[in-house]
Amino acid sequence: MWCRRRTRTVARSLRHTLDEVQQAPFVVDVLRSGDRLAAAAGSEGGPQPVRLLAAVIDERDELTAVAAVHALAQVCDDGADAVLSELLSHPRPFLREHASWALGARLPRLDAIGRLVDVVVGGAFSGMLGQRTLARWAVAAPQQVALAIEDALDEAAGPTVRSRLVETLGLAPGPNAGRALLRLARDPSEHPTVQMTAVAALGDRPADAAAVALVRHLSTADGDLGTVARLAAIDLGIDVVERDRTPSGLTVAQLFLHADIDRDLSRAGAGDNGGVATLLVRLGDALAADPGVGQVLTISRGPARAALHGLTPAEGHLLTPVPLLTEAVSAAQSWPSRVAAERGIRRVLRTHRADVLHLRMAEVGSLAAAEVARELGIPVVFTLAPDPHAVIHALDMTGGLHRGNFGTEDEREHYWFRARLVQRLAEDSAHIALFPRPELQHDMRELLGLDVAGQPGRFTVVPEGVDLRVSAAADAALQRPGLPGPALAELDALVATLPEHRRGLPLVMSVGRLHRVKGMATLVEAWAGDAELAERSNLLIVGGDLADPSPDEREQLDRIAEVLSRFPAAAEGLLMPGHRPNDVVAVWLATARAGRAGGIGPAGVYVCSSLKEEFGLALLEALASGLVVVGPAAGGPATYIDDGVTGVLVDTRRPDEVARGMRAAFDLATAPGQEERMDRALQRISADFTVQAMADRLRAIYAGAARTAGRS
Repeated sequence: MWCRRRTRTVARSLRHTLDEVQQAPFVVDVLRSGDRLAAAAGSEGGPQPVRLLAAVIDERDELTAVAAVHALAQVCDDGADAVLSELLSHPRPFLREHASWALGARLPRLDAIGRLVDVVVGGAFSGMLGQRTLARWAVAAPQQVALAIEDALDEAAGPTVRSRLVETLGLAPGPNAGRALLRLARDPSEHPTVQMTAVAALGDRPADAAAVALVRHLSTADGDLGTVARLAAIDLGIDVVERDRTPSGLTVAQLFLHADIDRDLSRAGAGDNGGVATLLVRLGDALAADPGVGQVLTISRGPARAALHGLTPAEGHLLTPVPLLTEAVSAAQSWPSRVAAERGIRRVLRTHRADVLHLRMAEVGSLAAAEVARELGIPVVFTLAPDPHAVIHALDMTGGLHRGNFGTEDEREHYWFRARLVQRLAEDSAHIALFPRPELQHDMRELLGLDVAGQPGRFTVVPEGVDLRVSAAADAALQRPGLPGPALAELDALVATLPEHRRGLPLVMSVGRLHRVKGMATLVEAWAGDAELAERSNLLIVGGDLADPSPDEREQLDRIAEVLSRFPAAAEGLLMPGHRPNDVVAVWLATARAGRAGGIGPAGVYVCSSLKEEFGLALLEALASGLVVVGPAAGGPATYIDDGVTGVLVDTRRPDEVARGMRAAFDLATAPGQEERMDRALQRISADFTVQAMADRLRAIYAGAARTAGRS
């Protein structure tokens, strides 16, 4: 029987706390009361709490069911193990998923190992959870875990499943797993991805002489297998990356795993390559220009060959990719990349000797990087946002998320896990950066249960910033005589596809990913459904990979198509070119403000219809270009949009409110004194919201965190 010693200081009984969970008015309240339920369950041993919690799991209240599963993991009784083990075969997928996670807090149960291996075979987020639990159990039962995985490999077909099992096998210590990995790495009949996964796993076994010998041999090979072996050789210490000299200042690492980050920002707006990808490139350059910073590492995904090149010592701003050995997928689908991400991030941070690591967002990259930082003793700075809490609350208010569907929605969006990850990152971080919000302390307390005022030394408000040189270059492009540059020529060609009677109208413009949180379908509905707006303007949405849309992008495209089927007259005024590089977008924003003879009328407006926006870089870029903007009243935009002066704040959950905001924005854009109002907006941005100002604030935070950790 598993049992953790606890003091009996819990003031409330399990029954009382369960009532609190079941009666909580909002979903975000249960995220906190769920912790109290688990604590109460851990203070009451024996079969009674097991029966009480098991009884609510099969009820229609999916939210309480999830909380009860995790509370069971804290009960000191063998019956809790039995219930959790049985849940691995439950017909409701979300219960199987949470049981796979909760069992990681228990001692190994032999009758559950095979079922957890089956969860790994199934893949996706559940597979990642099952894999984590098996890795923990393998410490105490390495032979049993390794044998169960080998049995599954005997039956598994297809490189994806086999690679997943091989990766899990690599997490098990001991000779059984080691021999199997050697056999798989040598076997030419295996799919190359399976072989590469085995070789990468051998890089984590420095005490295995046979593994070291095989990796050394394979590292001389050509092709992807040889490249992966060379990376494994670095992990084993066989191949040491030599430095000419140590950078003269701090080495700062920043991470966003789900972007294809390049210097040209050519993928901005496609998939998950949103504003944060653009920000990290601009911010990395600004930080590297600071005399107190010797090196900036921007970590994202990339192929093995690029990852090997990214380990070459250099000063300045380096792009250091992490090879995931799988096709690029969205953030919501990327949780199975945890092991590969952790291995690649460890390699980057160790090779370049990072002094501080900055994490943003509750996703698999932050999960993996936080583990590596703990292992290497690197202090973490975490940009804390109420995410997913703000989304949960917004969906709760609209009826899209409730007790009856929480488990089903959580299976897709992983709300419970991400909320717990935010909590842990906040607890473990050396310093926390906060986005500005109109009611910051209230929101942090109500959404996250965090008392910012109680520990003022741990928190710093850090607004994001834009590079004003980009918008200045865009303005210059409009003034350039002669033939238009490529960005203007492309926009001219796009507008030329409009019917004759729609040319010369001003633009409503929006830039961002095609994801339901960004609300692009809501924007189309607001514009198309308002006859006045649809007649007086054209709508330009920049974003999304239209040639090969992700599931999230396809969902938004389908919703937009449905809206246009109801308002067919508006369809001819909608322009959707897909994603474009940031520099091109800047020229288009400037053109929406100034207009263009024969094609685009002046005094356009910019709209952000996001369900939630922690800060809103694209909004800030639009303001910097001189456009009147419409943005969400909740979150960061309210701290820099002067409502009724430089823009309009609206409830973006409601299409009618978004439409009202657009009408008001057009009125502002053509009202007397508009130029003076936008000049004031630009002065505010120049003073408070540049990427250079952001870099200055962060550099001071990084230096303090590194100094406290003894790394400077």
